[in-house]
Amino acid sequence: MTGEELREVMRRFPAPVAVVTTELDGERFGLTVGSLVSLSLKPPLVGISIGKDSSSHEPIRRAGGWAASLLSGAQANVAQHFARSGIPPVALWNGTDVREGSRGPLVNEALAWLECSTVSEHDAGDHTIFVGEVESTELGFPGSGLVYRGGEYLPA
Repeated sequence: MTGEELREVMRRFPAPVAVVTTELDGERFGLTVGSLVSLSLKPPLVGISIGKDSSSHEPIRRAGGWAASLLSGAQANVAQHFARSGIPPVALWNGTDVREGSRGPLVNEALAWLECSTVSEHDAGDHTIFVGEVESTELGFPGSGLVYRGGEYLPA
């Protein structure tokens, strides 16, 4: 079994899309994830999986918390923007519609927002799973969510 074989299988299964952000030492970081998952209601815990080679990996680790903007079906362009690699963190924020959050910038017009403190980290091969305790939530406008399937972003 290879990583490419696994990728091909998983592309058939829709994954919800969110933008995860943090701020560290006055600098903002953000990336698109398809790994946000609810883990527990008591206490309220969610998890994200971040590649160790991501420019946001160490800032998320060091900041001790992060924010997640759950993207709407109309925000494929936002997902694509934050999915680009090799963009200097400062350039990532040019032209993005965000507002300040307590753990990181929040993408405007999302379905909902979560702000989390990291309570544990788990090594998972070439990724780290960050478990966050949800400190606050906010609902946005109701509508379809954004999923990633077959190599593209689709409303669902």
